[in-house]
Amino acid sequence: MADSPGTRTLQDRLERLRELAEFTDDCKRQLGDMFDSLGWSQDHTQEAMEQCPYDAGHRVPARSLEKHKASCRLRQMGYSPEEQAEMYDPSVCYENSSVKSFAMDKPTQHQVILQARSAAPLMRMEGVFWQGQYSGQPVDVPQNHKRAVCDLTVADRLALYDHVVGVVRQQEAAASSANDDLYVDLVSKLQKDDGQNEPKTHLELMAEMRDYKRRRQSYRAKNVHITKKSYTEVIREVINVHSGELARQWREDEDESSARSERSSQRRRLSERRSASSESRLSHGRHRRSHDERSHDEESTQKKKKKKRERDSRSPSDHQHERKRKKKKKKEGREKEK
Repeated sequence: MADSPGTRTLQDRLERLRELAEFTDDCKRQLGDMFDSLGWSQDHTQEAMEQCPYDAGHRVPARSLEKHKASCRLRQMGYSPEEQAEMYDPSVCYENSSVKSFAMDKPTQHQVILQARSAAPLMRMEGVFWQGQYSGQPVDVPQNHKRAVCDLTVADRLALYDHVVGVVRQQEAAASSANDDLYVDLVSKLQKDDGQNEPKTHLELMAEMRDYKRRRQSYRAKNVHITKKSYTEVIREVINVHSGELARQWREDEDESSARSERSSQRRRLSERRSASSESRLSHGRHRRSHDERSHDEESTQKKKKKKRERDSRSPSDHQHERKRKKKKKKEGREKEK
C-alpha cells in the first residue's frame, strides 16, 4: 500500500526537525568546549545600557559611560582621534602634591574675557591691549596648545593667565590662614601690662629663656646702655648721624667739582702749550730751510768762481794742448769702432 502525500510530508518534516536538533546539540557542545578551554562561564546577564548625552544614537554600558562621554565630547568639539590619543589627564600628577590646580569651563572663560575687554581702552594704545584685540564670541575651552593659539588671541590668553594666577593665590592665602590656628603666639602672652604683677607660668619662663639664649652676646651687652637712653637722646643721635652723612656727601661733591675744574684747566694749559710748541717748531723749520737754501746758493756760487779762476789761471797754450788731446781721443775712439 503506497504512502499518501500527506504522510510523506510529515515524515520529511520530522526528519528536518531531527537534523536541526542534532545540529543545535553539536553547536552547543562546541561552544561548551570553547568556554571550558578559555575558562569562561556561560552564565551571562545583560548590562544596563545608558544613553550618551552628546549623541542620542549612542547607548553604552554604565561602567564605561564616563570614558565614552569624554571621548564623545572631544569628538563633538572637532578633535580628531590622533589629537585625542595625545591628550592626557594631568590631575593624576597632582593628587599627592601641594601644587594647586584650577579647572576652567566655557562660561567662566567667557566671563573673564569680557571683564578684561571692558577694562581695556577703546582705542589702540602703545603697550596695552585694546578692546578690539579680545574675542567677542564665547569659544570652547582649548584642550591643547594648538587650539589655544588658534581659538584665543594673545589678549585672551593673558587675561586667562592673570585670572588663574589670582585664583590660585587666593586658595594659597586661604590655606595659610586656616593653618594659623595651629601655632601659639607665645610673644603676645609675654607682652602684658606693667600693672599686672601676676607670676609668670613655667611655659612663659621657658619661652623667655629661649628668646634670651637666641640673642648674640654682643647684643646682650650693648642692649643695656641703649635702652637706658631717653627719646630726646636717641633723636639727637639720629640727627647727628644724618648730618654727618650729609656733610660727608657735600664734601665729596665739592672735591669732585674742584677736581673736575682742575682737570679742565690742566687740559686747557696743555692744549695751549702744544699749540705754542707746534708754532715754534714750524717757525724753526722755516728758518732752517731758508738757512740751508742760502748756504747751498753760496756753495754753488763759490764753486763757479773757483772754476772761473782755474780757467783764467791757465795759459792759451794749455788750452790748445787740451783741445788737441780731446780731438786725438775722439779719433782713436772712432778707429776702434771701425
